[in-house]
Amino acid sequence: MSTTSLKNFEVWFVTGSQHLYGPKTLEQVKLNSTAIAGAFDASDKIPVRIVFKPVVKTPAEITEMCKDANNSPECIGLICWMHTFSPAKMWIAGLLSLQKPFVHLHTQFNRDLPWGEIDMDFMNLNQAAHGDREFGFIGSRLRIQRKVVVGHWEEANVQEKIGLWTRAAAGWNELRHLKVARWGDNMREVAVTEGDKVEAQIKLGVSVNGYGVGDLVKFVNEVSEGAIDGLVTEIESKYEVTDSLKKGGNKHESLRESARIELGMRAFLEKGGFKAFTTTFEDLQGLVQLPGFAVQRLMADGYGFGGEGDWKTAAMVRTMKVMAAGLTGGTSFMEDYTYHLHPSGAKVLGAHMLEVCESIAQEKPRVEIHQLGIGGKADPVRSKFTVKPGQALNASLIDMGNRFRLIVNEVEVVPLDAPMPKLPVASALWIPKPNLEIGAGAWILAGGAHHTSFTQAIPAEVLEDFAEMAGIEYLIINDSTKISEFKKELRWNDLYYHLSKGI
Repeated sequence: MSTTSLKNFEVWFVTGSQHLYGPKTLEQVKLNSTAIAGAFDASDKIPVRIVFKPVVKTPAEITEMCKDANNSPECIGLICWMHTFSPAKMWIAGLLSLQKPFVHLHTQFNRDLPWGEIDMDFMNLNQAAHGDREFGFIGSRLRIQRKVVVGHWEEANVQEKIGLWTRAAAGWNELRHLKVARWGDNMREVAVTEGDKVEAQIKLGVSVNGYGVGDLVKFVNEVSEGAIDGLVTEIESKYEVTDSLKKGGNKHESLRESARIELGMRAFLEKGGFKAFTTTFEDLQGLVQLPGFAVQRLMADGYGFGGEGDWKTAAMVRTMKVMAAGLTGGTSFMEDYTYHLHPSGAKVLGAHMLEVCESIAQEKPRVEIHQLGIGGKADPVRSKFTVKPGQALNASLIDMGNRFRLIVNEVEVVPLDAPMPKLPVASALWIPKPNLEIGAGAWILAGGAHHTSFTQAIPAEVLEDFAEMAGIEYLIINDSTKISEFKKELRWNDLYYHLSKGI
């Protein structure tokens, strides 16, 4: 379940040319392309392996390369660059068969013109200025969504954009193979957490299946006392544990029960190959307490989670954790819970009744036990902490009936105005961009859920790239958002997605 590195993934560096210019030019194209691919592979801004592929010069070579990419489990996408002029009709069959995303790199090997030395040999070799335009046409003619990165390949900004795109590709690859387990169904009568799971598998690849809580309870009941002893010892060494939960404390059995549930959940998920899951407080038969601390720890290990049966958020939390591999900051299930509407500045208090991931904790989490008024079970264990200040975003994947929509709101996490000693859950305080009035207003107009995937690790650009790969609607709420313009975007998008079914 580790999501600390993406180095097991490959992005293939593919250069287009043709035989028109002779073997000497093609040999130099190969050398230059190899140098760029090697520089990208060595760049600390690009988290995946960049693999040079032989220069493609004919329709057959292009089609074969695309088929090879489709069949390679390590390949998650392509970087395409036209060093010379590569006639775009050669690319049609290959691009039509390609099932992996690609980024179009618009660059050239040399940075500067060799003013005193430039001749037609140089011009024939370095034709990306118009070669890439030819390739760009066929991408647009075929209606292929892709990212275009423009600039010299040695520039930090170019490598950063390539790196962000590869993170999106890794997330898209994850979602295409993701299995989500749902213990129980949705919270009753709730609308936004529902959705078309068949359409999600068709469009996004994610497989979502439900299981009775009794199926989980069987795994929980099979956990040995020795395994519980070991996990409790680990917990007491890693966390600040309240005295009542420590060995000899009057609530120690509750900690042991939380450990038992965690071990049972892990066994179930590992056996089924699930990397994301949901629970609901309305379906707990056979469990002693609502899984809280267990869910927090599983998320910290890379699992996606959604509360009250919210499988779309569970899938996004896992996907975004993969995108964020190796970056500073965490990703968590989250909920806009309540507001601070002071005239000096409105803020959102984000939390959930239990399940917030420790990867976003500012301080060492404290393991506590408190009464929970819903679920009808024993008081659950949970870890409590606050989220460190800094830039972050909330993302919500919703089902609009005729399409999936990904809504992103950039936020700034801020320090608490005052301590909250009586709040028994993990929490974050943030200011939505551009402010609460516009940010929340746009979110509600877009139909954004109360549950989100919250991250301090990846920027919105990664999610925009991801949405293009997935072919889903993308809406960003940030410092530039104006409600009047946002309403127009919603209307235009409704029209586009209605008409696109027939295009």
